[in-house]
Amino acid sequence: MHKTWFITGTSTGLGREWAEAALERGDRVAATSLDVTLLEPLTSKYGEAVLPIRLDVTDRTAVFDAVAHAVEHLGRLDVVVNNAGYGHLGMVEEITEEELRAQMDTNFFGTVWVTQAVLPVMRAQRSGRILQITSEGGVRAYSGYGAYHASKWAVEGITESLAQEVAAFGIHVTNVEPGPYATGFAVAAHRSDPNPDYDDVRVATAPVFENGDPRATRAALLRIADVERPPLHVFLGKSLAEVEKIYAERLRTWREWQPVALEAFGA
Repeated sequence: MHKTWFITGTSTGLGREWAEAALERGDRVAATSLDVTLLEPLTSKYGEAVLPIRLDVTDRTAVFDAVAHAVEHLGRLDVVVNNAGYGHLGMVEEITEEELRAQMDTNFFGTVWVTQAVLPVMRAQRSGRILQITSEGGVRAYSGYGAYHASKWAVEGITESLAQEVAAFGIHVTNVEPGPYATGFAVAAHRSDPNPDYDDVRVATAPVFENGDPRATRAALLRIADVERPPLHVFLGKSLAEVEKIYAERLRTWREWQPVALEAFGA
């Protein structure tokens, strides 16, 4: 049975891969981008199966209008992929208020606006999938990526609540957590003006990434969209081993300090 998708951020990167994967198997896709001219190869190849929509996800009114437009033309929404976003690099002290607000406006609030816009449609259908594209950076953190992590951890948290709220309506929600991929993420990332006091720290703590092949995510995302009981959290890539170490250390620390925790309870 063919599905109808609403995918944000489809001009390049993972969003483009997933739009093409859905279209190639005969599904229909409402594909959003800040620049719809970048979607012309999709419309040329797939015709009416793709509905290109210009969308800035930070504009809540525009988001609701885009979703209404998609439903009017496509009839329903089976899978929504909240993929639009970007990275911002900078030490926490270096990030300006404007930079941090812009990062949250796109990565967090944009995701929330799309989610709010599609929920009435999915509740009426009594079915639907919402795939929140967070990151391994939504469950761990690197030096110099604080603004990006803040936005992705926020998406993870609100989605934990959302999943409990909408399950009764037949709506499934998944935090999809990709690791590094060769999408040009770092090249396109916004950057704060560097404070020279952090130069040595920047060098000493700079992460070294092994980038995966974006095309390899296609089948994985389709499987998540199709499976009867999708996971609440799922990695794409090689993140698990390192994240296991981080969470093991957190558990060790929490257990070590449990006597203090209970003392603070007053029992």
